[in-house]
Amino acid sequence: MEASTPLPVSEEAPQTSMILCCQCATLIEPNPANMCVGCIRARVDITEGIPKAGVLHFCRNCERYLQPPNTWVSCALESRELLAVCLKRIKMQTVRLIDAGFIWTEPHSKRIKVKLSVQKEVFTSTILQQEFVVEFVVQNQMCDSCHRREADDFWKAVVQVRQKARHRKTFLYLEQLILKHRAHANTLKVKVRKDGLDFFFGSRSHAKKMVDFLNSVVPCTYKTSEQLISADIHSNTFNYKFTFSVEIVPICKDDILCLPHKLSQSIGSISPLVICYRVSTGLHVVDPWTLQVAEIASAAYWRTPFTSVTTSRDLVEFTIMEIDLATQSKSAKNTSGTAQKFTLADAWVVRTEEVGISDRQYHCKTHLGHLLSVGDTALGFDFTHANLNHDELAKLKIDKMPDVMLIKKHYGDKHKRHSRRNWQLKTLERERADSMDTSSVDRDYTDFLEDIEEDTEMRQKVNIYHDPKRDGAAGTAPGVLELPEDVPQIQLADMLSDLNIEADADDQAAAATAESAAAEAALTVTAEQLQQRLVQLNAEHERLNAAFEEQKSLLEQQVNQGLMPQEVAVEKFAALKQEGEAQLALLQLQHQETTVALQQLMLPT
Repeated sequence: MEASTPLPVSEEAPQTSMILCCQCATLIEPNPANMCVGCIRARVDITEGIPKAGVLHFCRNCERYLQPPNTWVSCALESRELLAVCLKRIKMQTVRLIDAGFIWTEPHSKRIKVKLSVQKEVFTSTILQQEFVVEFVVQNQMCDSCHRREADDFWKAVVQVRQKARHRKTFLYLEQLILKHRAHANTLKVKVRKDGLDFFFGSRSHAKKMVDFLNSVVPCTYKTSEQLISADIHSNTFNYKFTFSVEIVPICKDDILCLPHKLSQSIGSISPLVICYRVSTGLHVVDPWTLQVAEIASAAYWRTPFTSVTTSRDLVEFTIMEIDLATQSKSAKNTSGTAQKFTLADAWVVRTEEVGISDRQYHCKTHLGHLLSVGDTALGFDFTHANLNHDELAKLKIDKMPDVMLIKKHYGDKHKRHSRRNWQLKTLERERADSMDTSSVDRDYTDFLEDIEEDTEMRQKVNIYHDPKRDGAAGTAPGVLELPEDVPQIQLADMLSDLNIEADADDQAAAATAESAAAEAALTVTAEQLQQRLVQLNAEHERLNAAFEEQKSLLEQQVNQGLMPQEVAVEKFAALKQEGEAQLALLQLQHQETTVALQQLMLPT
């Protein structure tokens, strides 16, 4: 008897019962509404109550849109920021937003269309999704900031920078620092005053940011004041104008100082009669008899303020008749690494105007032994022909007063140096007072340009731009006498290329020609020169590290010996560390740029 074979069993899916739509009698699956999707959409509008049109307020002066209630936002067309502004103008409390996007419109049509997708539960367990378009009309409206600007009453805060000095070289240097770090980005207007500059801002926070920047680059102090303009007692709102009065120390580069006894003892027992050779976050001074250098912090100066004995305008020209390099004393060996840039020497000089007339010579010690030689000229101060009225200088003994103090080397004629200058600096857009002495300002600017050429450390902190119109000035022009070989000049590799978008077609062609000439001149730099530059940067890096460690050990030694209070040493060490980090960062950037230039030069053309 054979086994029975099982019969196949059919596996059919259970059939869903269908119903008719109560409106159009279409066969549909059962749902709580008993209607098809088309009938639900035809009878239910989930966008009811949502405005299909709106208005956007646009300021044509600053190109910003109004975001209620009183915020103006910069937005580009079809950007996420503009979409957010549009959505905030649409009231959608009863629906859920799924998607949003722009529909292209003509940019000059003053129309912005936004396509929205929303969802809403119309019946129990029945969710309907619908798309619609909202059209916005762009209307012009001037914002509050532009309105105040047009009414000439637009600023809310002003920073008044002042310095009680006889020249404006410090402000010229400060202007270049502001341009390099773009600290003037939020400035509304700059005015030139008799003793300084006024920076106007639209908010107090922007003015405070400028004050913080000034504190980080120059030694200064500031005071604040406020003036009530208007008040609303009902809403408890007040409108103030704020004033920040910033005063920079009245000491400039190349000034002769006579330090108070207490201050000179607190910074390493340096000689009271010193020369200020650099102004940064503090005053850097050097003793020309011992090469001892020190830094006077801003806080230390304002605790015991003093004035300079002479300025750069009081200097006269001397001719070097004889010079001998001197052996540094023990006090010079305890100086910081910055003293390595100076060389002590004994010099016998005579006033240039008396050469061939009088045989009177003056003996002096100078820190410029590495720059001066017999026959050179230097700028200095003659104490024998001076009638000075200075309280601290009157306290010095007569035997400690020198006859002559040399400040800096003098390089040829100013007009010849200016005629060979193929670079330029940018300036701030400012309003100059009518009572300003233009001749004095031009002389200060010329002296500032010479300081940039002679001081490499100052040159690294400013942006120098190549002037294509004066490319021929770099060479020897016919009829112009050549300057001595030791005259400092700025090389093309240290200059930046300036971009002028508003130049005419002819100017652009001339600039392109000059740029190509500059590029050809730059290609003449050989690989050996770039490699030497890398070696110099590495040596400078090691020198800075050694100088920092030496200064640190010197401060610790002075604190241990009781020559300097600990809080003053901590303050000086913080300032020294900040300046050292900035110099190291600049060296690293130059090293990177030189390495890239060397790699590009080694590539096959």
